[in-house]
Amino acid sequence: MLDIRFVRENIDVVDTTLRSRNFIWDRDGFLALDEQRRSLIGEVEALQAQRNTASKEIGALMRSAASEANEAPRAIAASGTNDASEEPRAIATLDAQRAARAIEAAKEEVRRINERIEERDVQRQNVEQQLQNLMMALPNLPSALTPVGESEYDNVELRRWGIPRDFAADGFVPKAHWDLGSELNIIDFERAVKLAHARFVLLGGLGARLERALISFMADTHVSRGYKEWWSPVLANVDTLTGTGQLPKFEDDLFKTTDGMYLIPTAEVILTNIHRDETLDAAELPLCYCGFTPCFRREAGSAGRDTRGLIRVHQFDKVEMVKYAEPGTSFDELELMVADAENILQLLKLPYRVIELCTGDLGFSAARTYDLEVWLPSYQAYKEISSCSNCTDFQARRANIRYRDPQAFKGARLLHTLNGSGLAVGRTMAAILENYQQADGTVRIPEVLVPYMGGVEVIA
Repeated sequence: MLDIRFVRENIDVVDTTLRSRNFIWDRDGFLALDEQRRSLIGEVEALQAQRNTASKEIGALMRSAASEANEAPRAIAASGTNDASEEPRAIATLDAQRAARAIEAAKEEVRRINERIEERDVQRQNVEQQLQNLMMALPNLPSALTPVGESEYDNVELRRWGIPRDFAADGFVPKAHWDLGSELNIIDFERAVKLAHARFVLLGGLGARLERALISFMADTHVSRGYKEWWSPVLANVDTLTGTGQLPKFEDDLFKTTDGMYLIPTAEVILTNIHRDETLDAAELPLCYCGFTPCFRREAGSAGRDTRGLIRVHQFDKVEMVKYAEPGTSFDELELMVADAENILQLLKLPYRVIELCTGDLGFSAARTYDLEVWLPSYQAYKEISSCSNCTDFQARRANIRYRDPQAFKGARLLHTLNGSGLAVGRTMAAILENYQQADGTVRIPEVLVPYMGGVEVIA
């Protein structure tokens, strides 16, 4: 979530920057709600001051009345008579009645002020909820380093690694992974539909073993490079998904249970919220976490070739990387995270390219993003296999994650969160099947995976 003070004080900058993301927001609505909120807060503060003054007046009146009540007997005694009808006693009684009326009037004024404060508080809460809803719908602001562009066609290719295989030189036409998987009896799409629904996958035999091998290989590799591995729930509550930005905006993309829980769309959701509502020590940063989870997404609106095979499905496995970093080093940490994702592809010897997303193609929570795209012969194109993002303090503000550095500043400040796929397992399997296929229909296992496959070198 954006800092409301920053939005208020830099409204033109925010407006221009959001437009660079192709995001049109209710600027006038924000200004009106923000002004109304501040006006109501001012009214409440003024009423509270009136109440304090009235309360002090009541105290003064009560002390005065008590003092006069104590003086009355002495005044009567000094008059030399005990007759209740005599003037001194009458005067004392009249003064007490006047004091009582003045006190009651002051108390009534306090009651009226309290009612007005309650009314204004209800109005303020309603306005603040509207303002909160508006702020929750705003995406993160792109980094100044992010290239400006309207769509994916304006993304910037940074580098390539590896050379796509020349199958013509090998004397055969490559098959798509969905055909290879079926022919090798390691992927069963038809029974997956019977068991669940379209765009679910059933892996069997060496297909299941390869999935498991990839998960272990990826997790082990990241741990060897300094990440702490977590094994986490795959269900999350509303606060958890709100912290990373999936809720409320993307609720329709999530699978929801009958008791209000959600199946996670990525382990990022869990790993980023481990420290929700916590304040970390600067000496601990950066924290580097990784974890494998199945992921669940409705993937609404997709069509064409992506609906076949392992590229775009409702349930898929992924090893995720997450970092908590100080603002001054977070963009350096992003570069290191990209290198960690690239390392997996390089060890698997899969050709890929790295692109930087432009402002118009950024994800909701991201300020800067690099995508890794692996070469798939069936598409004759590169397809996304990892996305690594610096979300700056956007998620930290939503999840209230701060850090403390007594040597640098007083109090606590929001840190930066980063996330990246390390990698999407199903897409990695698709890339292996297609890039490592042989003319006889078999598939070689990448060398680094052979130990994880129990020594199996070929799927036949």
